[in-house]
Amino acid sequence: MPSPTPQQILQTLLPHLKVAAAYTQEIQSRIVAQPEKEEERYNIFASALTDADLSVQTFVEVVMLGAFPTVRFYGEEYDKSYNNKYFRSIELGPQDDYLVTLDPIDGTRFYLDGHRNYQIMLNVLNADGFEASLVIRPAYGCYFYALRGQGLFRGSLEDAFEDCQPLKIESPEKQIYLGGGAAQLKTQLEGKYHAIDAHVDYSAEIQMPSTASFLMGELSGAVLMRAQFIDGAAFAFMAQESGAVVTQLDGSPLPPLSDYAATYRWPPLVIGATAEVHGDLVAAAKATGTVERRS
Repeated sequence: MPSPTPQQILQTLLPHLKVAAAYTQEIQSRIVAQPEKEEERYNIFASALTDADLSVQTFVEVVMLGAFPTVRFYGEEYDKSYNNKYFRSIELGPQDDYLVTLDPIDGTRFYLDGHRNYQIMLNVLNADGFEASLVIRPAYGCYFYALRGQGLFRGSLEDAFEDCQPLKIESPEKQIYLGGGAAQLKTQLEGKYHAIDAHVDYSAEIQMPSTASFLMGELSGAVLMRAQFIDGAAFAFMAQESGAVVTQLDGSPLPPLSDYAATYRWPPLVIGATAEVHGDLVAAAKATGTVERRS
């Protein structure tokens, strides 16, 4: 059996992910939280876990094993999976031996608190970089996908894969998303941007922008100190495909994924919708000593 292409993987899984999206919408108001993840209890975002996370992952695992049984697969909740043992590997492999990753509910804390800004994220990774990413935003009735070197596309949940339209992030709001560990940049950016500290500014009552808000034109940039392959790094790839400038914190190019295969996480990175925004963020990181502390 020939290996599937990244596009074939996205197209095959898309109808099933749309069903999963409808499921997350249906049960959100009735969701029952599972115990927090012990290893990251300190992090209000990483510690959140729900029935939806586990159910969506199981659903996608069943589809993957039925459609692409030989493809590597890593789901965020792999340690609680019934199916993990049936996959060939959960690790990033050699070049052109793709790894499919899944974040079943990215933004689980938002989801638990009844906010709309959560999403289902599926990615196809290669040793040297991202090949494809698919993000479904159930509460907004839309989805986005990016294919390496082909750009970013958007469609409604009623649209077929081939009906999605190319998307460029034009005239985004002058807001900057600061991930955990980047709070010190906020003061440096004041006056030119409205900087949002993911942890300090979080509210269970009032929805705040998230990394995915960049795809909606609600952000002009972001600084991610924990760019995990399953979510933050994937958003960076999608932003880059839309025309944004994405680099490491000091402005250097992004390294191959294989360099960080052991942690499933890129080093801290900067996303700027334009070269000017990107330059401002890199300058702020250097001025606050953030680059030096992370080098």
